[in-house]
Amino acid sequence: MVDAGDGVRWLQLTAPRGGPDDLSVLVTRAAPAIGATEIVIYLADYAQDRLVPLLGAGLVRDALPVETSLAGRAFTSLDVQRAVDDADRMWVPLLVGCERMGVLEIVSPAAADPELEAPAREFAVSVAQLLVNRRPYGDVIERLRRRLPMQVAAEIVWGLLPPLTFATDEVMVTAILEPCYDVGGDVFDYALNGDVLSVGLFDTCGHGIKASTLASLVVNTYRNARRCGLDLADTASSIDKWVRSEHPGLFATALLAELDRTTGRLRMINAGHPGALLLRDGKVIRELPGPTALPLGIGHLSRRRPEVHEENLHPGDRILGYTDGITDARSADGDRFGVNRLVDFVNRALNDQLATPETMRRLVRAVVEHQDGELQDDATALFLEWRPRRSPLAHLSDLAAVGPSAVRPQQWSPTPPG
Repeated sequence: MVDAGDGVRWLQLTAPRGGPDDLSVLVTRAAPAIGATEIVIYLADYAQDRLVPLLGAGLVRDALPVETSLAGRAFTSLDVQRAVDDADRMWVPLLVGCERMGVLEIVSPAAADPELEAPAREFAVSVAQLLVNRRPYGDVIERLRRRLPMQVAAEIVWGLLPPLTFATDEVMVTAILEPCYDVGGDVFDYALNGDVLSVGLFDTCGHGIKASTLASLVVNTYRNARRCGLDLADTASSIDKWVRSEHPGLFATALLAELDRTTGRLRMINAGHPGALLLRDGKVIRELPGPTALPLGIGHLSRRRPEVHEENLHPGDRILGYTDGITDARSADGDRFGVNRLVDFVNRALNDQLATPETMRRLVRAVVEHQDGELQDDATALFLEWRPRRSPLAHLSDLAAVGPSAVRPQQWSPTPPG
């Protein structure tokens, strides 16, 4: 049986002595350790619609579409894929925890052998970790992921964001941001401290560099308040104060949440933001209360302290937060994407048991297509899920949506506007 251990150890010891540009060559040199003749790294571009090869050592490959290729199927399904007409080739997802980075193409005479799958996955995990660790030391990975020049506003925002997906045995958070190259005001952040997962989703007013600099202030003030141990209400007040001080006349809407991963207790402040949706047993059942506070930056217009809404989640419950760029998206004839279409899309995705990150990717693609590829505003969505501990590997199998249960609550239907 193939053992990836030697190749993994060699990579871990050798890669720190080189730069990000050397990773492709090093991976190719390590290929014989798992019985492969070639190994090629493919990274997902920012829009997550192409897989782009990181090439070296004389290899030649083209970018592959996520929607219509076996490599793309490995990326979206998180399953190893093998070509029916090419028994020597397989594609393995590149994952850091639950963060999807791309895929590995492995060319090996044993590609059709099921026993190669485990060492191939082990090798892919090592490569993914090296990509994350070496990325800050050069620009090759960033350049590769960009199909277009990135505007400064987008550069600021992407530099602020944590990984798009994070999961433990008990919680998952995953988000998506569009457009990729000219974003401005939408930003999110999260952190797990002990048993509390803190999540912030923000939509700053305006566009371009002014919006992104305001977003930078907002998310860093949020982090500072969190790291100083402030509670949710004081965190909202701190952000409100700094926005008013440094950007008078501007504001940001926000969802600020804390989820206790042991009890399922959710605490949330909605500062002028669209209401988050509660999903249970594969259905959207209702909208959570909001707003419970004024947008951050104009809180001084009210004497009330920001109100915290509390919710006891059931195992498997999800919270979907989104910015108004999702629901306000309009087609060429003026038809809004709207809450009804959002709810319908999410319900279908859950019933199809799509992986949660894949649900988010497809949601943003649907919003973009609704506007014929021309977004009028940033479109950001974030899923927060609570699933009590079951097994050490639950977070891998549970990337797929929770399946239908024997008892389904009545499906929630939003009130039509007007």
